[in-house]
Amino acid sequence: MKDLSIRPAKAGDLPQVLEMIRALAAHHGDCATLTHQTLERDVLGDTPWITVLVAERLGGLLGYAALCPLVQLQFGLRGMDMHHLYVVPEVRGQGIGSALIHASIAQAGRKGCRYMTVGTNPENTIAAEVYRAAGFEALPPPGPRFGVRLGAATTP
Repeated sequence: MKDLSIRPAKAGDLPQVLEMIRALAAHHGDCATLTHQTLERDVLGDTPWITVLVAERLGGLLGYAALCPLVQLQFGLRGMDMHHLYVVPEVRGQGIGSALIHASIAQAGRKGCRYMTVGTNPENTIAAEVYRAAGFEALPPPGPRFGVRLGAATTP
């Protein structure tokens, strides 16, 4: 992968990352409501919520991976979930996604994680093959999960 670098996102990357997030959401039939301000808060704010790695070649962003922390508290294990992986359509199939996956695994290791997860649509067999090739194993579905919507959080 000549001239490709994978690095943490910086403030100047956020407009392009936001465009890619919107493209990924549209691909899945969603309408992204994320704003630049919210992305900046969650990636670069006082208390970053996610880690975003970007793939860059010759000053242009080609993709990103968004990582969210996990924990198995009962075992004292930190984990990381690759919440998003996106490569711009024009350069897919060139190993950029794999480079982002391996950089994400390395990032999780640097954060002291003992495991990493990623999800994909069951029909996306290409992604499943890429994840298996990177060392991921299929996991059984978690049991029933429940959710509750919370009101707007306030900042202390």
